[in-house]
Amino acid sequence: MNRTLTFNKDGGPGLVDADKTARRVLYGAPVGKRVCVVGATGTIGRATVSALVRHGHDVVCLLRSNTANGAAVSGNSLYSSLDGVSTQIVDFDNSRSLAEDGFSGRRLDAVISCMASRTGTPKDAWAVDYHAQSRVLQAAKQAGVGHFVLLSAICVQKPLLEFQKAKLAFEAELIRSGLRYSIVRPTAFFKSLSGQIERVRQGKAFLLFGNGMLTACKPISDRDLANYLTDCLENEERWDRILPIGGPGDAITPREQGEALFSLMGRTPKFRSVPIAMLDVIIGGLGALGRIAPKLSAKAELARIGRYYATESMLVLDPKTGLYDEAATPSTGQDTLFDFYRSVLDGGTLPERGDHAVF
Repeated sequence: MNRTLTFNKDGGPGLVDADKTARRVLYGAPVGKRVCVVGATGTIGRATVSALVRHGHDVVCLLRSNTANGAAVSGNSLYSSLDGVSTQIVDFDNSRSLAEDGFSGRRLDAVISCMASRTGTPKDAWAVDYHAQSRVLQAAKQAGVGHFVLLSAICVQKPLLEFQKAKLAFEAELIRSGLRYSIVRPTAFFKSLSGQIERVRQGKAFLLFGNGMLTACKPISDRDLANYLTDCLENEERWDRILPIGGPGDAITPREQGEALFSLMGRTPKFRSVPIAMLDVIIGGLGALGRIAPKLSAKAELARIGRYYATESMLVLDPKTGLYDEAATPSTGQDTLFDFYRSVLDGGTLPERGDHAVF
């Protein structure tokens, strides 16, 4: 049965499938590779499933059993028409469900985990970034899976926040597990740097912390990161390693992001500076009130996350100097942030932004 496989502009899966053997020949992927993906309904997860299918792999997506937020429903709908992809609903809070519903009776060669907490608050972070990941790892070991590819984050190099500590705790557990591992720590995502497109389009100033030169990053697209994660399955140089990775080109500061947006719109740059001290006051106030009202304590943590991203670069950190090193931050792919800005301004869809967004 020969059919044409198509993909959306963002690298997401299209609705028609293709002959698996032809795809495997085209991309050089070994016949019979089966990969389990967790976190498959997020933007990176969706792109990763598409990349795996493009490279000829069969994919099993484990979806949350709790459909209060529509995750399992949307996941089933998203992948129902894509050849080479099946879905299975599991309870990530239940080790037995993961083992029996997710892994039992399946031949799986690898797991790629794109799962992450949505908010980064302490309760959410430890529940998802550590405990849920740990249950997936144990189920994978019991099922004889040989390779675990983990999507982590480059910010864990300087762990000042609870979600970073939770991610590091699981990284350490994965390294000790005895499984082949690839721990991928990407820099900033395009979606996290898209929050001010509408502001600028509406004629407002681009907001900066300080002078806009405090931080820099090498943004990476969903598609390029998904290809990198997929290639970890075959590239032996990425086995049993921690892998920081950014997108193509030089590191970009927030001021340069703003200048590019104004230039693409043919407008004169207009900036407004927000003092870091303002965040410190907010954090202090919420922290004090959080001793009385727990909900405000969670908001204080979100403010701390915002301050972290406003003051720390998403680049490789030199442990000897304590400085971020652009040259030491590897690059991959071909999609640039400014190409992404151009596509959005030309009518493309803005991605859904996470709870960590500062602006």
